Amino acid sequence: MQGGTKFKIGWPTGIAIVMANMIGTGVFTSLGFQLPDIRNTAALLLLWVLGGLFALAGAFSYAEIGTAINRSGGEYTFLSKIYHPIIGYLSGWISITVGFAAPVALAAIAVSKYASQAGFRSAYLGALIVIAISVVHSFNLRVSAAFQNLSTVFKVVFILAFIAAGISIGAAPENAISYVTSAKAEFLSAAFAISLIYVTYAYSGWNAAAYITEEFRSSRTDLPRALIGGTVVVTVLYTLLQYVFLRHAPYEALVNQVEVGAIAASNMFPASVSALFSGIISLLLVSSISAMVWVGPRVTSKMSEDYRLWSFLRFNGNNIPVKAIWFQAAISIALLLTGTFEQILVYCGMLLNISSALVVLGVFVVRRRQQFSTVYRSPGFPLWQLFFLLMSLWMIVFAVLYKPLETLIGLSNLGVGVITYFINKRISTA
Repeated sequence: MQGGTKFKIGWPTGIAIVMANMIGTGVFTSLGFQLPDIRNTAALLLLWVLGGLFALAGAFSYAEIGTAINRSGGEYTFLSKIYHPIIGYLSGWISITVGFAAPVALAAIAVSKYASQAGFRSAYLGALIVIAISVVHSFNLRVSAAFQNLSTVFKVVFILAFIAAGISIGAAPENAISYVTSAKAEFLSAAFAISLIYVTYAYSGWNAAAYITEEFRSSRTDLPRALIGGTVVVTVLYTLLQYVFLRHAPYEALVNQVEVGAIAASNMFPASVSALFSGIISLLLVSSISAMVWVGPRVTSKMSEDYRLWSFLRFNGNNIPVKAIWFQAAISIALLLTGTFEQILVYCGMLLNISSALVVLGVFVVRRRQQFSTVYRSPGFPLWQLFFLLMSLWMIVFAVLYKPLETLIGLSNLGVGVITYFINKRISTA
């Protein structure tokens, strides 16, 4: 609070939040997990284009739902209002346990991997970064906005420079660009659907601005601009980045590797410059951690207003959810120290897909009921929504069939969420 007026953000900061949430771990790490089963470059790039269209379909839908309901909290708020409180609660439970904590943990793992390429090796580097960023966001909204804007500008400028260098420098003599296998056959394979989970995880964050709706100066105009603008820019950057990675590293060097950006940079530049680039990429991931540390606790705090079980995580007097920030940090560090990168990525991606699909389906429900005053209407309705829902169903089915362990972990997580919901009802009626 300054001068008696609550500080609010505008759509440029909203775009920065969306882009910072999106441009993170997935784009610099997931290619290596796609390559074992998908070799054709056209099929690989199609993955990233489809991921971008999927995110854009979601952004259109969230903009409509978000401006209609006009309350922070993302899926938790939307699903509680559209369907039933238990649906919203379970979505919020996903956000509390893995929705933001798991991506923070994944980003911290990737930071450690890239930092080690730059010569900084520490078993606890990721945990220390999570703690440091949590401290930054424990002060006030103005500090958070300034830090996020600066770190996002730095991130985008670096990525543009990396893409420009990757296109202008001659391709590596041995690279991963290949058209030997059939693009059509790979597109229709189960591996493509599983890889799409990785890609949509890389695009996760397109909905970030919906979690802080009430912090915009004019949410009914700023929210659509933030969601859609950020998503379009990131889609272009992502597709070009994958092409650069493939162009500057051999298949054998990239397959099943996390730090694909560092591997490509090592073939593009001398060793000293390559190490510098790896260090910079690790800093870019710090910006992603920052965005998720800002946004995630807002969901937890919204739940704390409605459920006594979480009342200890409410906003403080400075309108900052300090306790929620540190609660999320603790979960992130626990995942960071105990989980494996691929398992966290798959089961987190599946749970997030379910929540997002229910919100997109909510566009049909809201329009039919006419229960909210709709300010923004998604273009091309219902084509974008149907595309999003079919893609989500496709990925979820293949995840259940081909990643049963990760699916079981996700379902177990939801089961615990149901238990806490009824525990809370008992507490509330006691």
